[in-house]
Amino acid sequence: MTSLRDAAMTSKAWPFEEARALLKRYEKKAPEKGYVLFETGYGPSGLPHIGTFGEVARTTMIRRAFEVISDIPTRLICFSDDVDGMRKVPENVPNQEMLRQNMQLPLTSVPDPYGEYPSFGAHNNAMLRRFLDTFGFQYEFISATEFYKSGKFDDTLRLACERYEKIMAIMLASLREERQQTYSCFLPIHPETGRVLYVPMKNVDAVNHTITFDDETGREWTLPVTGGHVKLQWKPDFGARWAALDVDFEMYGKDHSTNTPIYDGICEALGGRKPNHMSYELFLDDQGQKISKSKGNGLTIDEWLTYASTESLSYFMYQKPKTAKRMHFDVIPRAVDEYHQQLRAYPAQDAAGQLNNPVWHIHGGQVPESKMVVTFGMLLNLASVSGSTDAKGLWGFINRYAPEASPEANPDLDAAAGYAVRYFADKIAPTRVFRLPGDNERAAMLDLRGKLADWQGGLDDEALQSMVFAVGKDHGFEPLRDWFKALYEVLLGASDGPRFGGFVALYGIAETLALIDRGLSGKLAE
Repeated sequence: MTSLRDAAMTSKAWPFEEARALLKRYEKKAPEKGYVLFETGYGPSGLPHIGTFGEVARTTMIRRAFEVISDIPTRLICFSDDVDGMRKVPENVPNQEMLRQNMQLPLTSVPDPYGEYPSFGAHNNAMLRRFLDTFGFQYEFISATEFYKSGKFDDTLRLACERYEKIMAIMLASLREERQQTYSCFLPIHPETGRVLYVPMKNVDAVNHTITFDDETGREWTLPVTGGHVKLQWKPDFGARWAALDVDFEMYGKDHSTNTPIYDGICEALGGRKPNHMSYELFLDDQGQKISKSKGNGLTIDEWLTYASTESLSYFMYQKPKTAKRMHFDVIPRAVDEYHQQLRAYPAQDAAGQLNNPVWHIHGGQVPESKMVVTFGMLLNLASVSGSTDAKGLWGFINRYAPEASPEANPDLDAAAGYAVRYFADKIAPTRVFRLPGDNERAAMLDLRGKLADWQGGLDDEALQSMVFAVGKDHGFEPLRDWFKALYEVLLGASDGPRFGGFVALYGIAETLALIDRGLSGKLAE
């Protein structure tokens, strides 16, 4: 019988492919530090968006895969670059003018516009940790402010001082001539104003580990590079962090991928070993624009969790990480239903099939049973026609369709019913457009009504679907999709909808007859 580890060593699931590549890093001997270190980075210049979550979720999936194929212990660090100076004010936060008055201060020195935390950086760090804890991720959080000020970064900063010319050569080769004239990998933090300064260096002392520069007013200062007096520019900081922590794996968005040689080169210049990396495609909003913390476009994590479960979001993140993903509300229903399809398929799969199933990676091999006897898409349509304002309003219909189901026995279905009512009210109801049927459509719907009125086949969704299908064929719809499209547009106010037989079985024969009457009379279109 094939063991789990044997199956994992040949699995084509992308987390196992990345895990096997990482294992090769230590083919000859285990890491001296005693563990393999995974890292994710976060820039808390704005509220964490779904891309931030995706990075941690996907890294966790690779970590779990690695733990199947190797006995080497692992750690996951979430590193927040909260010493970064605030260069622009996010558009989606309050107290804009107050924030503008604190430009260029480190994010952990900018007052919290919400008035809840010691700083804006602390607020955004807390939001990140809340999100990660909601999903049960196992991670260690590191604040760059604490990392720099506590001295944990001092040895690397001294080495950066000693190897300044080597680091600068890597950086200058990537910059335009004008930028080369003023660039320094060191950003001093002004002793009086506390602002992060983008100024050229007059001297870098490799013996005393100090830098000398003029501030914006022309005053000369000399500061030690240690103890939080200086931070590194973000590209050098990336590579220096890898060297300081001995990071083994980090993934990042495609927009970082052109900088990979820079990150790697600086890591190696500081005596480190470049980590394995994985570049993922970008997350886009409904207009095809890259989602941004400062703009607040695209879906937030809270918005997704208002309308669907945490697992559905993890499922969405698992799918094709190297393909650009459009992050808008309309992706949620499909993600929910596909996740439950995979849950239902899992028990019958062999070891290889299970390791290729997204739900193994979402749940770390501890895969629950799906209790969703009604699809999320069907619940949305039920919410559309039933007028229900909460999950309880849908359960009368659900119980007629599935008498053995209950909120207690089917908690995932109960939660989905609540999500569906909320999603319909917020996202579907405002966009519905009903229309009257054309002559042929009216004749077909009257025929369908007559057959439903005489129906003796019970609530068998397959039999009902076959009957609806036959009515469309009898009335010459070609393609047949036009028949179902007419049903959706006249009765549900949308161009797409569920398997109509399943909808009738769930909603009820009498209720569907009344719905057809309202559609044919024009009451829905009113």
